[in-house]
Amino acid sequence: MRFIITGVSRFMLKTMMTDPYVENLTELVTATKRTGAQNILETNLRSEKAEVLQRPLGSPRKFLDFEGLMFVSSHLDRQPLPDTIPIHTGVVIGPKAPRPLRIDTPLMISGMAYRTALTDRMKYAFALGSSLAKTSTNTGEGPFLPQERALAERLIVQYPRIPLYRTLDMLEQADALELQLGQGASAGAAQAPYPHLIRTELPALRKPEDLPKVVRFLKEAGQGVPVGVKFSFTNNLEREIDLCLEANVDFLALEGAQAATIKSAPILQDDFGLPTIMGLSRAVKHLKLRGVQDAVSLIVSGGFHSPGQCLKALALGANAIYLGTVVLFAASHTQSLKAAPWEPPTQLTVQGGKASKKFNWKLGGQHLGNYLVSSTEEIKEGVRALGKHALHQVNSFDLVSLDEQTYQITGVPLAYWAHGHGSDLGAYSKRNVRAVVRSEGK
Repeated sequence: MRFIITGVSRFMLKTMMTDPYVENLTELVTATKRTGAQNILETNLRSEKAEVLQRPLGSPRKFLDFEGLMFVSSHLDRQPLPDTIPIHTGVVIGPKAPRPLRIDTPLMISGMAYRTALTDRMKYAFALGSSLAKTSTNTGEGPFLPQERALAERLIVQYPRIPLYRTLDMLEQADALELQLGQGASAGAAQAPYPHLIRTELPALRKPEDLPKVVRFLKEAGQGVPVGVKFSFTNNLEREIDLCLEANVDFLALEGAQAATIKSAPILQDDFGLPTIMGLSRAVKHLKLRGVQDAVSLIVSGGFHSPGQCLKALALGANAIYLGTVVLFAASHTQSLKAAPWEPPTQLTVQGGKASKKFNWKLGGQHLGNYLVSSTEEIKEGVRALGKHALHQVNSFDLVSLDEQTYQITGVPLAYWAHGHGSDLGAYSKRNVRAVVRSEGK
């Protein structure tokens, strides 16, 4: 075997080293490096069928992220807390609503639809996992599942802008209601409603003027639970936030371009919206400018894969984080091997997936609960390392920027401004104050 392998290898290498470039297989290296393996793959998929490509799990693009921020460690100036000190991580969504949504962690499960995206088993795992972690899960736009409601201690019912699959009875069972106007991975792309499923007694949002009417309806139907609006970060962000505030919403769920979905056109994933850190910084600044940062809760999502990223977003002014892709990974855990090696792990989770009937939702719910609790405990470690006792005490003063672009976006001072003592430290302090003042829009 060694003799054969050696002979074949030498023949192949010699051919690659002597064939004219136009006949040489190494041409693939150049073409792939220039064009990109994913672009070549997607070109071939488009060539196979004359239809819109539906890519799962979001854009592969590397958008500007939270990596340009670092927390300021505590040592002597402010001492860290021992791990025996409890840290408060509770969050109130819609504090001005008659019946606010109270959760024990800032990590929430984002809206992912049954049937149009995921299986009922996966939705049950989400509900169980959210209950174990004392947080909330979200129905998404798909049909309402009574068992999901029974398993979830706190359930946000999403209300599509064209109200499919919804009844007044479903809305009355919600712990919060979320009007879905768009997503980070599919922008505000039009829905494909099925006329026989639309309930004419429920209001739809077909134009901006409909928003106050729909919000009032949801507040009445939900009997005092918080009512919010979900859409993606865009360059029209401030105007769209103003329209939501005029409609008297209790929370905003805003999603960046890094967000994923079970399937959408690559053009919507790659070329629409704003990176999460940009949208978050603008939204926080505008809510402060309007003086409603303590009245209207801000939930952000899109590209959150670690507790550190989540804590940075919370320090910048978010009240809570919606998690999507990592929730699928956590719930699937080792069960994803049931799809291997012939199918991707998504076939375990999606409606009609070839391995979906093999998924044990009780086990998946336990693993998801473990992940959410583990991540929350890790966030607590970060809060202790900052010398603080509660999540809400963490703010932008606890961060520094590593690069000019991150500073320009967030207003968080650059790390290389600090020089130690005397006039240098004084100059740093003045710059620090000016940067924070600019970030707060004052």
